[in-house]
Amino acid sequence: MMDLTDRHARYLLRLISRRARLYTEMITTGALLHGDARRFLQFDDAEHPVAIQLGGSDPRALSECARLAAQWGYDEVNLNVGCPSDRVQNGRFGACLMAEPGLVADCVESMVTASSVPVTVKTRIGIDRDDTTDRLYALVERVRRAGCRTVIVHARNAWLQGLSPKENREIPPLRYPVVHALKQDFPDLLVVVNGGIDSVPDACGHLARVDGVMVGREAYYNPWMLSTVDAEVYGEPGGNRTRGTVAAAFAEYVEREMTTGTPLTAMTKHLLGLFQGQPGARAWRRTLSEEARMPGTGPEVIDRALARVSPLGEATAAAAA
Repeated sequence: MMDLTDRHARYLLRLISRRARLYTEMITTGALLHGDARRFLQFDDAEHPVAIQLGGSDPRALSECARLAAQWGYDEVNLNVGCPSDRVQNGRFGACLMAEPGLVADCVESMVTASSVPVTVKTRIGIDRDDTTDRLYALVERVRRAGCRTVIVHARNAWLQGLSPKENREIPPLRYPVVHALKQDFPDLLVVVNGGIDSVPDACGHLARVDGVMVGREAYYNPWMLSTVDAEVYGEPGGNRTRGTVAAAFAEYVEREMTTGTPLTAMTKHLLGLFQGQPGARAWRRTLSEEARMPGTGPEVIDRALARVSPLGEATAAAAA
């Protein structure tokens, strides 16, 4: 979710669900230790519970990043051992680390030692075309001994050669039974399934077999799917939220952020999918995409975009809340 789930996107998602755990985009250790750490680490208190996801393979660097995450108040530190992109592989982190479970365990142990914040690991079920579960089980056993108590498993292999990151999310077949079996074989661990899950009912089906469900791009590009999470997963009232009330609340956030110098388009870009599948969605996206770039424009562009969404679309949103 690099370049997607920044703090502005997470604030929007929190307006839709009070309970879903939010994750940062994957942040490399180098970006935190040698770049603008504040840019990546800052977040609004409303985002809790929020986890930071790290990419790296140097135990010392990761321990320092885990310490920073604790200082900034994150609720979880997640090590990504599942990203298959070439850029990530060249940095010796992501899915290629499934071939080095000992190194991953060393990284986890150093992070656990450096911080009291829970350390979790996100991985794939395997790499390339090896359909055995040997690598997965070896990795999980090693990180378990190192102090990790939660594993998040994307139920596809990562093909490290020949596929783009997008193709790696679509072409390797989904094998959910592997993740379900992992929970049976490691009952003391919290096992979270990820990959191809695009609705709350679908997620609830998995929750009968595992401890949690992670939803990635579907939640970003169709954020309203999270509107029923609090009620259907956590058994809490959903409130009277509509897409319109969420947009209005986000406009207030935009106004506050603009006073600190945050560019308008850095925030409005995350709103584009709010009316996904609703009447007027195209006019909503076009208004935000085109008018937010105009000089002197402020949060009122969100009101103009709302005015161009058909009444039916907003009625549908109210009925779903």
